[in-house]
Amino acid sequence: MGGGAYAVASLGPDPAALPVREILETVQPLSLEQQAEALDAHHFSLFTAEAVRSSDTAEALLARLGVNDAAAAAFLRQDAVARPQVLGAPGRQVSAEATDGRNLLRLTVRWPGDEGTFKRLVVERQPSGGFASRVETAPLVASLRVGSGSIRSTLFQAVDEAGIPDAVTSQLVDIFSADVDFHRLHPGDRFAVVYETLEADGEPMRTGRVVSAQFVNGGRNLDAMWFQQAGQRGGYFDLQGRSLERAFLVSPMEVTRITSGFAMRLHPIHHTWRAHTGVDFGAPTGAPVRTIGSGLVQFTGVQNGYGNVVEIDHGKGNTTLYAHLSRIDVRRGQAVERGQRIGAVGSTGWATGPHLHFEFKEKGVQRDPLEVARRYVVPTELTAQARPNFERLAEVMRTQLAVAASANMVASAR
Repeated sequence: MGGGAYAVASLGPDPAALPVREILETVQPLSLEQQAEALDAHHFSLFTAEAVRSSDTAEALLARLGVNDAAAAAFLRQDAVARPQVLGAPGRQVSAEATDGRNLLRLTVRWPGDEGTFKRLVVERQPSGGFASRVETAPLVASLRVGSGSIRSTLFQAVDEAGIPDAVTSQLVDIFSADVDFHRLHPGDRFAVVYETLEADGEPMRTGRVVSAQFVNGGRNLDAMWFQQAGQRGGYFDLQGRSLERAFLVSPMEVTRITSGFAMRLHPIHHTWRAHTGVDFGAPTGAPVRTIGSGLVQFTGVQNGYGNVVEIDHGKGNTTLYAHLSRIDVRRGQAVERGQRIGAVGSTGWATGPHLHFEFKEKGVQRDPLEVARRYVVPTELTAQARPNFERLAEVMRTQLAVAASANMVASAR
């Protein structure tokens, strides 16, 4: 379960000790006719919001927004600026301001722009009675949110109950996966997380970075905090200042399930027991596949039973292979960064259904990716100059995580 807590400091005397005086006064209300006349003299606006549907016409969308305005519908159908951003964009949030007579005054649509910005379409009624449209670019504003939960069955159930976005869950798994087996969690394991939400005009647009996190797994207390030293690339440290950065991610997929691990198994097609020299990840066709480490693409194409394959050379004799892809998004010789998308899940080659077959090799020998990720720690030390700033920030993070964790414990006890 997830929860939050707020504390308010008392800055004055106890209200119960203050003097109390009762005043009684007779008030004569206006007549119904006078009240009606007063209401007629004042106009008010109606504000509504809706998501665009793929089947929407201008009239259908405006109707769900509570607007009945033929001129506004005609403008949305015909305007070259507004039409593709409204009717051609299912899933986008649209807000509208209308008169009490249901005529459109202003319609606004927002969507992500370049790094750190968003786009805003504004359609406004002009003094002449017609409409004008414009597209603006504005900065996203970062705010911090707190979430926490307890494991009763799976991580996915816990984060859903806590209302934590999938993008945050993916980051949690990446941060702690070298120390936590997320497929074998214990009932009672718990987590707390502080993360950024990037907002557009006060409305959440997308999820940002995990700022700090805590995971209690089998009685072990694990914590992490994002920190960037001057002149260096940022990364995660525990709250004592030890680097948590690994050269390789454990998983080539963000949030998924392992269907066949690094072990002996009954081959699903040949029906014989064979050593499974990789890990299979069950996922729907088209799910994104990412490289677990930086390197150079050394092969793209078809390899017998593996179907569509990408192989990446990470240097020092380390290579990875991604098989059964439905699509390949990189080319041979291309440099890729850790976490970069390289293709999509499929069922090409000898596959009984859509999944990703993944292999990690050290000098040609297959290795367990989890074991490899634990070994390849990136040696990052805090400098003497950075240490004081780190300690101050770590103390703030301890307080925020403690608030999140205590709120979860209160919610779980109910």
